[in-house]
Amino acid sequence: MEYFIQQTINGLSVGSIYALIALGYTMVYGIIKLINFAHGDVFMFGAFAGLYVTKGLEKYNLPSVLVFLIALVFAMGTSALLGMVIERTAYRPLRAASRIAVLITAVGVSFLLENGGIFIVGPQAKGFPEIIAKKQINLFGSVQIDTNQIMILMLTILLMILLHYIVQKTKTGKAMRAVSFDMEAARLMGINVDRTISSTFAIGSSLAAAAGVIFGMTYNSVDPLMGVLPGLKAFVAAVLGGIGSIPGALVGGLLLGTVETGISSIGYSLWRDGVAFAVLILILIFKPSGLFGKNVREKV
Repeated sequence: MEYFIQQTINGLSVGSIYALIALGYTMVYGIIKLINFAHGDVFMFGAFAGLYVTKGLEKYNLPSVLVFLIALVFAMGTSALLGMVIERTAYRPLRAASRIAVLITAVGVSFLLENGGIFIVGPQAKGFPEIIAKKQINLFGSVQIDTNQIMILMLTILLMILLHYIVQKTKTGKAMRAVSFDMEAARLMGINVDRTISSTFAIGSSLAAAAGVIFGMTYNSVDPLMGVLPGLKAFVAAVLGGIGSIPGALVGGLLLGTVETGISSIGYSLWRDGVAFAVLILILIFKPSGLFGKNVREKV
C-alpha cells in the first residue's frame, strides 16, 4: 500500500504538468474547435524564458522563492504574448478556411517554433538551475514527498482556481463561454469575438509556460524539442478528460500521469509512451467524448 501511495504521488506530480498544458488545448478547442498543435512548443518557449530569467537573476542573490516567482510570471507573460501573436498572424486569417487548412497551419507553426528555437539557442539541451532546493519529507512509513512535488501540486491547484474564477466570474470569461456556445450570436450581442479568442490563446499559453518552468525545475534540463512529446501527451489528456472541458483537462492530465508512473514502477518504463497513446486509441474507440465531454449532434 505504501508503494502504491508513493507512485500515486509521483504520478500526480507528472500529471500536473500534463494538465496545465492540456488546459490550453481544451480552451482553444472549446472556443474555435481548433487543435493547436503548436501549443507544446509554447510550453518549450516558456521553459526557456524561465531559464534565462533565472540565470539573469543569479548575480543579484535574491531569495530563491522570489526568483521562482519572477521567472514564473515572466515566462507566463511572454508566452501569453506569443500565443496572441500566433493567433493573430497564423490562425485569424484562416478563420473561415477549412479545418484541414488550419490544422496544417498549426503543424507548420509548431515546426517553425521548434526550428527557430534550434537556430537561436542551439540543438543541445540546457541545464535548468535548481531554483528551490529539493528537500525530502517523510509522510509515513516509506512514503516520501519532496518540496518540488508539493510546489507543483499547489501551483496547479492555485492556477486551476484562478482559471475557474476568470471563466466563471469575469467579463472576459463570460465572453469566452458565450463565444464557445455560439460565435455569431455572441458577435451580434456586441462581444468582441477576436479579442475573446486572443484572450483564450493568452491564458492557455501562460498555463503552458507555467508547466514549462515546473518541468525545467523537475528534470533540470530543457531543449528546443522538449515540447513535442509532452504536448502530444497533453493532447491525449485533453481527449481523455473530454476536449473542451476544463475539469476534464485537469482530471485527464492527472490520470495520464498516474498511469504512466504506474507502468514505469512495474518495470515497463520503455512502454510508458506507448501506453499513453494506447489510451488515446481506446478513448477514441469506446468513448470519443471523453470522461467529461458530451456527445453533440451536428446538423448536416
